[in-house]
Amino acid sequence: MTTEERADRIIEDIRSEKGTNPVSMFKNMAHKEYINIHGPEHHILDGACLLMAFYNAGGELDIEEALKKICFEGLRMPGAMCGLWGICGAITSIGAALSIIDGTGPLSEDGTWGNHMGYTSSAIGELGQINGPRCCKRDAMIAFKNGIEYVNQHYGVHLEYEEQTCEFSTQNQQCIKCRCPFYVLG
Repeated sequence: MTTEERADRIIEDIRSEKGTNPVSMFKNMAHKEYINIHGPEHHILDGACLLMAFYNAGGELDIEEALKKICFEGLRMPGAMCGLWGICGAITSIGAALSIIDGTGPLSEDGTWGNHMGYTSSAIGELGQINGPRCCKRDAMIAFKNGIEYVNQHYGVHLEYEEQTCEFSTQNQQCIKCRCPFYVLG
């Protein structure tokens, strides 16, 4: 299955997700057979979960247009950008979702451009402290933690968040185990 085919499935399936917890949505989706443990499909999945939770929480958003945009932006992000570019695709996916919510672009002067940079800076700083190798699931949990905090501070909606534990470590050959804040001794 190509990344584009995975993206289409993500957008199709995310529409049925209910509730205001993007992490729960992510975990539901991440267990589907077409989502790899690591891969560029996370560049679409993570932002789509945040957008759907925002919409379900009453956020003003044309959800169909927003999902089309996150798919477009996510497909422009190459795989392995965490190691090759120094920025995580989970974090950029959430950043893209925030830009979609606010209508932010490269010339925005309303403060959202800088606010989104603050989000990505905070999230990437946290990932940098943990260090690699990459784990798309761990990175998503960090991106969501920071993204949910951002949404709850900047919009008139409330997204749910609860402390997370990893459900994927046995599938990750490069799991960093006890260095990961979500690892559970097994």
